[in-house]
Amino acid sequence: MVIFVAIAVVLVLATLLGVLWPLWQQSRGLVLACVLALGATVFALYHMVGTPQAIGVAALAPPATPQTMQEAVTRLEAELVRDPAQPEGWRLLGKSYAMLDRLPEARDAYARAAKLLPDDPDVLVETAQARLFADPQRMLDAQSVAMLQHALELQPQHQRARWLLGVWHRQNNRAADAASTWEPLLAQVDAKTAATLRVQVDAARTDAGLAPLPAAITAVAAAPAVDTPGNPSANALTVNVTLDPDFASRVRLRGDASVFVIARIPNGPPMPVAAQKHALSELPLTITLDDNDSPMPTQKLSALKDVEVFARISATGDAMRQEGDIDSKPVRVTLPTKLPVELVIGAAD
Repeated sequence: MVIFVAIAVVLVLATLLGVLWPLWQQSRGLVLACVLALGATVFALYHMVGTPQAIGVAALAPPATPQTMQEAVTRLEAELVRDPAQPEGWRLLGKSYAMLDRLPEARDAYARAAKLLPDDPDVLVETAQARLFADPQRMLDAQSVAMLQHALELQPQHQRARWLLGVWHRQNNRAADAASTWEPLLAQVDAKTAATLRVQVDAARTDAGLAPLPAAITAVAAAPAVDTPGNPSANALTVNVTLDPDFASRVRLRGDASVFVIARIPNGPPMPVAAQKHALSELPLTITLDDNDSPMPTQKLSALKDVEVFARISATGDAMRQEGDIDSKPVRVTLPTKLPVELVIGAAD
């Protein structure tokens, strides 16, 4: 009887999820009230006509939290098979595939999200970027460019869309167009980013036969974003990643190795709350981790008080630890903080 009841409960919950999901998105309080009322009614009816003593007292345990990225991806895949009309689900799946280095699958997942949200500039840019990474030649195609242009029509200040359009011009030997596309970014980014970007702009201008920009332009930067709940920059972390010189001289590292920069809950599950993947050749590296780098919708960096941050060299390109991977010493950080996190891979403990 206990097994029968458990199966019945699962079937009822699955049915309710399908029926009440649209209402849940609009009024969660109403859905909870309906579920409680239905439960009370069923309980009373069963006591009137059923056999209450046949039911065991053991509670049904909720599903366990995924302990690995692959487990979380498998669950998400199953959910999207059941209900494919979830753009944020496809978007999250695309991000998860990218972290697992499953780039063609990331491209396809983002394409499903873009089909459901054709006028969301962030989704359009993420989809174009996924197409870029999935291309063996790392080239932006016509469809990607159309998405980036539409994103800029919808949001003219979209920094990543403008950057990628400049990359497309550069790939097609239009140095002057690349420079003019990137130049407005100098007034939108912080001073450190502007200084790095200025090098790219001036290089493009030189290739186009133009003079470098006046020095004063480098000093122009946008006002800092306000860290408010829901703002991806809230609790953002600046992270500097370097290789220990002695370690680098002693150890031969694969040139195609990847570097993951990961923030996770201290003493919690191994799933990251924010992560970025870079090439080993990019070291030394300075990045910013924020909510845009979160692979899990229920765990955001902006909602945490403390995180553990570390960097990992992976020969397989998988964010989850594999044999032979090399981790930096983890650093525990209380949020928010304006100080950069310093990670040194290969340093002696």
